[in-house]
Amino acid sequence: MKKRILIVDDEPNIVVPLEFLMKQNNYDVQSADTGEKALDLIATWEPDLILLDIMLPGMDGYEVCQKIRQEKEFSNIRIIFLSAMARSIDIAKGMGLAADDYITKPFATDYVVKTIKELLAEDKQ
Repeated sequence: MKKRILIVDDEPNIVVPLEFLMKQNNYDVQSADTGEKALDLIATWEPDLILLDIMLPGMDGYEVCQKIRQEKEFSNIRIIFLSAMARSIDIAKGMGLAADDYITKPFATDYVVKTIKELLAEDKQ
């Protein structure tokens, strides 16, 4: 069964190429442009990994991550922040919320794919 990846970002110029890239790497992909939509999809679609932007309309990525980590049934979901917020304090806050990784924009797509593969491979062990 294909691993499921949820892309949470409100910028189509980020979402569209990431969706294409994930599909090329044989992942099942969905996207959400708000934190609220992401939480609905997480509950119904149960992704294996989330690529999560921080600056979202309404609920921000930090809040989304916090809500996911508060739910026991979602404890196995991997979370990678993908954000333009590159200050060390922003990264520390994201990692402090138990994210699995934090990648700053602009990013190298091969690095994103490598990180995803490594995180999902850890789940098999």
